[in-house]
Amino acid sequence: MPLKLVIGDKNYSSWSLRAALAMDLTGAPYEEIKVRLYQPDSRSLLLTHAPTGKVPVLQTEEGPVWDSLAIAEYLAERFPEAHLWPRGQYARALARSVCAEMHSGFMALRSHMSMDLARDQALAEVPAEVQADIERICRLWADCRQRFGQDGAFLFGHASIADAFFAPVAARLRSYRVTLPAEAAAYVETIYQWPAFSRWYQAAQEEMKG
Repeated sequence: MPLKLVIGDKNYSSWSLRAALAMDLTGAPYEEIKVRLYQPDSRSLLLTHAPTGKVPVLQTEEGPVWDSLAIAEYLAERFPEAHLWPRGQYARALARSVCAEMHSGFMALRSHMSMDLARDQALAEVPAEVQADIERICRLWADCRQRFGQDGAFLFGHASIADAFFAPVAARLRSYRVTLPAEAAAYVETIYQWPAFSRWYQAAQEEMKG
């Protein structure tokens, strides 16, 4: 039985995007099940797939795995040959640290710059707490790139779970036309050139037309 990934709207669901990119890194076939969010029946439909009633959720032969970070860890263990985490003990520890920070932090950015892949407009004014989040993200990206990015354009050289987690952030920064340092801008472009992200982005555009 192929894995089944339950996701929300591709234009808005940043956590679904993270899980989908991690799934793509495995190279394994899977079935995508999309549940439109913010509809009268969204909650009841989601509860048929996940005990939390939230996306994403990965349906496995043994049962559901929910929460994007748990899904990523499950996939890394199930497909070790795909190296979803970077090679090297400290590189993996740092990658997990930055993913955990993304998972639980940057609340100001999330609040004022929600993911909207159809958007192409700056905020009239960027609140100070949002600017602080942006600056922290740029420092974090620069540190990962400096330490482990020598072998490629992603945070740890090759594409990893860390990039899956920060892809929605890169999308926010472009959608809201945030002016970035050259290195951060180059990383945003790397995400947009990532085939897995590009496919999701194009699907999101079609989704909005429908």
